Amino acid sequence: MHKQIFVNLPCKQLPASKAFFEALGYTFNPQFTNDQGACMVLGENLYAMLLAEDFASSFTAKPLVDAKAGTEVLVCLSCESREEVDSLVAKARAAGASVPREPQDHGFMYIHGYEDLDGHIWELAWMSGEPPQE
Repeated sequence: MHKQIFVNLPCKQLPASKAFFEALGYTFNPQFTNDQGACMVLGENLYAMLLAEDFASSFTAKPLVDAKAGTEVLVCLSCESREEVDSLVAKARAAGASVPREPQDHGFMYIHGYEDLDGHIWELAWMSGEPPQE
């Protein structure tokens, strides 16, 4: 089926967004990064394209959503541990993110997240096993 995923996210200030995610430890593929967009590597074959708003709007006839005022998408990334979830949220907060909710512990799954500089929601999840059977 599919071999890669690219999540495209409009950014008001691309250099600031790049610096924010670099502070969290993410890297960018220089082959697909310029002053209009930056290809952030999330994992093997997993990418987020941070796009300057004017460039992002060239891909759609619809208006872009202001992510600080509304939600178009929730990006959820799996983590290796609860500690990794908490560490990434702490790094995001230190780099200027808002953290609007407390962590959620469902026993088999631990979730926490942040809103980046543009208001995009990034959920981080660690799952210890299968959900309980009802």
